[in-house]
Amino acid sequence: QMRPLSAQDFAAALPAVLHALEGGDADGDTSDNLTEIQAGTLPGDAMSHPDMGGCQSTLTNPYYGVCRYDRAFVYGKILIDFCGRSPTRDEKIAFNALGEAAQVTELDATLDRCMASEHWIGPDRRLWSMAYIKIRPNRAFKSGVDPGAIPAGDYNDDFNYFTYVHTGDRDIRDLLLGQYYVTRSASAPTVYTRVEDMTEHSVPRERRAGMLTQRWFLAYFIMFAPLQRAAAAQAYRSFLGLDLARLEGLYPVAQEPVDYDERGVSQPVCAACHSTLDPLSYPFRDYDGLVSMPYGAYQPGRVSRFFPFMTNFQAVPEAGSIFGQRVNNLREWATVAAASDAFYAATVSDYWHALIGSNPDAGNTEYVALWQGLRTTDNYQVRSMLHRLIRTNAYGVP
Repeated sequence: QMRPLSAQDFAAALPAVLHALEGGDADGDTSDNLTEIQAGTLPGDAMSHPDMGGCQSTLTNPYYGVCRYDRAFVYGKILIDFCGRSPTRDEKIAFNALGEAAQVTELDATLDRCMASEHWIGPDRRLWSMAYIKIRPNRAFKSGVDPGAIPAGDYNDDFNYFTYVHTGDRDIRDLLLGQYYVTRSASAPTVYTRVEDMTEHSVPRERRAGMLTQRWFLAYFIMFAPLQRAAAAQAYRSFLGLDLARLEGLYPVAQEPVDYDERGVSQPVCAACHSTLDPLSYPFRDYDGLVSMPYGAYQPGRVSRFFPFMTNFQAVPEAGSIFGQRVNNLREWATVAAASDAFYAATVSDYWHALIGSNPDAGNTEYVALWQGLRTTDNYQVRSMLHRLIRTNAYGVP
């Protein structure tokens, strides 16, 4: 059977036909076809209309509200997400019997109780799982309890630090700016304790920058590298949500890269990223990985001591750049990072993904309000931000 139009004629005529149909109402639900398409509803189905972005507010069921924030649904979700269990029948009955104001109060109280649970803060539980991609534990290089073949550093210290900063009323900026360490109780209930120094860590206090100078981070992400590009890229990706491999967060610096270690990075195909990456790396200059003992340490004069055979590398500076701003050392690097929009957006994005199950759209108004409020409304406290997160439609609408 022959087609009435050729493929070319059909393609040429289609835009005009679709435009002519935009103003029509194919299913008679009082919403025109174009509005339905833009809302994601079905222009040929009268039961699908854009009064709530495609969600049908007239539908009901005996379990939870549809197309609206449902406090009973949120109550059960908090218990699952933060306590690791479903509500009991008696708990459901008791919650449903409360008035609206009392239910809101109970949601906050339940969240606070559950944020102290083993499910949330215990070893290898929910908060730890959020840190895996940032810390990247590798059993072969572990030191401390149950060490591996090459005891480079104890990544449990990093997990302890991450969990401590993310809980209580602590300042999330300490993730990059803290100059202390954190220990953990040996058994439940898990307790994390701030300590000013630890035997296994040798970076002097004035050179510490939160998780960036933990022994494991330095040893594992620097290892034997003269120029610490991997450590800088990992920090940029893990704590600022910017992946240079995906061409994110590029702030090229004039006259860079210099190619101090003679790796060919000044070639045009490499320079597009390395004009950002190499200046990000320079402030890590005197932090060592596995070249000498103790591992993961601050080693003044590291360049001349351990790499005297690399002539050009002797000129590598400590001053670098982040977000186009010059910084003189890693403490300044971390200070600029901890003040950036990227840091707060990335922090909230981690929770959004963990609790809502998807990566947030950068333009989502609830997401934007959460990360912008983290440093104002919440006074840099994750706990306060989570109390706002459970009130969002993204979390509370079934």
